[in-house]
Amino acid sequence: MNSNKDEFIQLVRNRFKFPLFLLTKLPAAFFSGVKVQQIDEAGATVTVPYKWFSQNPFKSTYFACLAMAAELSTGVLAMTHTFKSNPAISMLVTGLEAAYFKKATGITTFTCAQGLDINQTIEAAIASGEGKTIKVKSTGINNNGELVAEFFITWSFKAKK
Repeated sequence: MNSNKDEFIQLVRNRFKFPLFLLTKLPAAFFSGVKVQQIDEAGATVTVPYKWFSQNPFKSTYFACLAMAAELSTGVLAMTHTFKSNPAISMLVTGLEAAYFKKATGITTFTCAQGLDINQTIEAAIASGEGKTIKVKSTGINNNGELVAEFFITWSFKAKK
């Protein structure tokens, strides 16, 4: 079990350090206005606004910006459970499925509540020495609580030798 979870969660919650991480490692997310609103070891909530940098020609949020926010809601959970782990864990998105239900014209909020499932998959990868995958769900809703999109992101984890 990774004992550094709280340290990583504090980094994500830091209003200066995590935006700097986004700017240097995920600049498209930074400029699109993607923000982590809530995180703990079980779940994360990420928002993406509709604005000039995230728009498409149809006056809604570009699907790739929605995917970025959905992926980040799962990715910060994976990073929570792999941060400074021993052994080190490699992680990679190996699949993505999406369904869109409503035009995203304001802030879209993506939530993933499978952090503990992600942790179990990571622990299984460590125990077996084999790569393990998990498909997790991120649900996007608008400010009215209406379903905008659902994403299923498949993550692969493997302990480094």
